[in-house]
Amino acid sequence: MDAYKALRDYAAIGDCHGHALVAANGDVDWCCLERHDQDPVFCCLLDQARGGTLRLTPQAVVAQERNYLAGTNMLVTRLRTETGVLELLDFMPVGRRLGNGPHDYVKLVVPGWLVRRARVLEGELGVDLRYRPSLAFAAKPVELLARDGGIGGDCLPTLFCSHPLAVAGGDTVSATLRLCAGECLDLVLAARYTITDSPLRLLDAMQATTQAFWQEWSAYNRYRGPYQAAVERSALSLKLMSFASTGAIVAALTTSLPEEIGGSRNWDYRYSWLRDSCFALYALSALGYSGEAERYVDYLSRCVRLTLPDIRIMYGIQHERFLPEVTLDHLEGYAQSRPVRRGNAAFAQRQIDVYGQVLDLAVLYEAMGGKLAEEDRRVLRTFVDVALRQWQEPDCGLWEMRDAPKQHVHGKMMSWVAMDRALRLFGANPAWERARETIVEQVLSQGCDSDGALLQAFGSASVDAATLLAPALGFPLSPAGLEATLRRVEAELADGAFLKRYAADDGLEGGEGAFLICSFWWVDALLAAGRGEQARALFEKLLACANDVGLYAEEYDVGSERFLGNMPQAFTHLALIGSAVNLELFARGGAAALAGSYADRARRAVGATFGPRGMLASLRQSGTIHRLSSSAASIMLWP
Repeated sequence: MDAYKALRDYAAIGDCHGHALVAANGDVDWCCLERHDQDPVFCCLLDQARGGTLRLTPQAVVAQERNYLAGTNMLVTRLRTETGVLELLDFMPVGRRLGNGPHDYVKLVVPGWLVRRARVLEGELGVDLRYRPSLAFAAKPVELLARDGGIGGDCLPTLFCSHPLAVAGGDTVSATLRLCAGECLDLVLAARYTITDSPLRLLDAMQATTQAFWQEWSAYNRYRGPYQAAVERSALSLKLMSFASTGAIVAALTTSLPEEIGGSRNWDYRYSWLRDSCFALYALSALGYSGEAERYVDYLSRCVRLTLPDIRIMYGIQHERFLPEVTLDHLEGYAQSRPVRRGNAAFAQRQIDVYGQVLDLAVLYEAMGGKLAEEDRRVLRTFVDVALRQWQEPDCGLWEMRDAPKQHVHGKMMSWVAMDRALRLFGANPAWERARETIVEQVLSQGCDSDGALLQAFGSASVDAATLLAPALGFPLSPAGLEATLRRVEAELADGAFLKRYAADDGLEGGEGAFLICSFWWVDALLAAGRGEQARALFEKLLACANDVGLYAEEYDVGSERFLGNMPQAFTHLALIGSAVNLELFARGGAAALAGSYADRARRAVGATFGPRGMLASLRQSGTIHRLSSSAASIMLWP
């Protein structure tokens, strides 16, 4: 670990197309400029020696602090030395399509811009600048040359700097600069551009437009509970993980960050899982957002039409159907945790829970006032047909195990959801009704222990944290069954406030940390059981383990207090939002306020703000939803 920064040291910025991770000392160690899933221009995160980075660091830093500008994904870092203080502002420009007006003076091919603005707040200090990009995950050689007023190369972005930089070939540009109080230094990394003058002159406009975009989006957040800051940061993180060109939402912004230091459980999460995306949209809908759901419904429909009659559990962010998994053996991996992977073989797995997940989202969408096109409804009928055929079959489960398929209880519960939501969407159907009843009978007879606790799979002796979702799904589990499930999960999977996913063998070598989403599911299950004080105390312990800017990875190592797995992780942030909303519902109406489906809870959550007409109708009346939906399509499309 000595050569690698702790994962909790990283903060994320982005433009709803690409993203970057910025370390607490200001190093940009990971960056995908134009697409979340592209080969990174910086991948020092996965190989300190080979991977590229962008650094602008004062010499002899003695203290550092940072924060996001309020309501934005724009990062401010202050670095103090013995002789001065340097402030960095990092962001990726994002904004609306501009009309014909006084600002229509430049044409940019975007997205793909990373901006760093440095300013000396006091004193005088020396600053070391280093620019070293990478190609093909650092597998191909790089040669930097001066061009067009900046420094670039074949298939590389161009770096522009407000101070002169010399380049004489090679793969790295280095410089040491002396800056005094009040002096500024600007850097722009541009993937593509069509201007003849330096983009440095556009930075004031970029900064103002980007700040306005994020703060406007944040202002539509309708959560007003005691955890406002954490909920807002989680919502902004989910928005950061969206891909504006199509409406896709990625599971995380990184690949191959290990679930165990030195281990091999390292996966590429820069794709759109149906399950993860549906969970994310539940969370955003409960906060009053719906433009993202409209865009995702269109994305999902387009993806599924490409693979029917098969339905994949995940797709690429530009509707890609095949995401073959390859290992990049030339990289040592984060903290020497090999292998580094690109692509994810799970795209070919069968996970029967996704059919119910999507149908549940459709119910939520309509409950909030959305209208499904007839073509979308035909696609959803396909989901019902597949769920009806497959619900009795074994699958790989939501945790994507790589051993023999099993009769996972969570998958059966989600098949029940598929039948239940199909009846809500399309009306009475005897076959669906029979299947719904039979699933409950089988789960309660084959998927429970002698005390009624839900197990991981039929015939299993182990439990699974995913069964804590039963009350959130509206699955007819008795109060005694919920209490029994809670007792076993707490006894076998808990370590303080943190839960492992399961303890059973999964066909993979090595171990893993506690899964943070599972702990938030624990909060929700406690609320459903009426244990409000315990749930709130657990929730606040989980809030305390965020990093200094409110971000979470996928997992947590209790002993070392390290983050593990890819980050920022959509699963964790969406679950935080869900638990915060559920705590407010519980405070207003007790466990009864949590009953039913995600759609039922979302309507209750937004009802306090929008009343009985529902969220979408109220937003449309005010004009909000028109602006948000149109901006989703025009993000980062400057004239």
